[in-house]
Amino acid sequence: MKTAKAIAAVFLCTQTALATDQLIESQNTLRNGKEWFTTGLRNKNTSLSKYRELTDLVASALALETMNHIQFKNITIETQLAPIAGIEEESPVVLLPVIRSGLSLLPTFLKYYQNAKVGFVGLARDEETAQAHWYYKKLPALSGKEYIIILEPMLATGGTALLVLEELKNSGADMNKIIFVSVVCAPEGIEKINAEFPSVKIITVGVDSHLNDKKFIVPGLGDFGDRYFGTE
Repeated sequence: MKTAKAIAAVFLCTQTALATDQLIESQNTLRNGKEWFTTGLRNKNTSLSKYRELTDLVASALALETMNHIQFKNITIETQLAPIAGIEEESPVVLLPVIRSGLSLLPTFLKYYQNAKVGFVGLARDEETAQAHWYYKKLPALSGKEYIIILEPMLATGGTALLVLEELKNSGADMNKIIFVSVVCAPEGIEKINAEFPSVKIITVGVDSHLNDKKFIVPGLGDFGDRYFGTE
């Protein structure tokens, strides 16, 4: 099975289907980190408060990884004693959570990108057809200079992702500056993004096995939005 050419993994992915040259691995890989995060998120008995705590922790790891894939410029700052070299973002950053579950990652990402503009996109999936349909969209004006970080905890069929990416392309985004952030992905969704938008980077904690006949990720995390917001 062919997989995405550009996946930035926060933690070492042990999926044998991913060839070494197809995987951008974080240099900050934590031993057992992938299993530690995902064990609690996957466990159906994890409490609401613990699920939110783990989401904040994994969002922090994901946000740090995105910083390896945007450009920074050198600056000089003054300490109390002497000037010193530092860095700051070279281009503006736009955070784009996919309503509803993507909102769970937004507060943590705003701590790392404090000057980021925030857009919102809402798409609902028809449970019978697994097709996504628009119901809300609010984007800041795009010049093509921005890095756009899409926040969507679960990448399943890729249908929602393709609609969002197509909208961004039509709105003037530079597709080379788009990063898709997800907690877990299905290979099917990765393949769709890679086929249609090969320049888009995907940052994820892990790639799961497959989609079942209902188009749910297996083993997955359940419904991320329901579990985070307590609407199961």
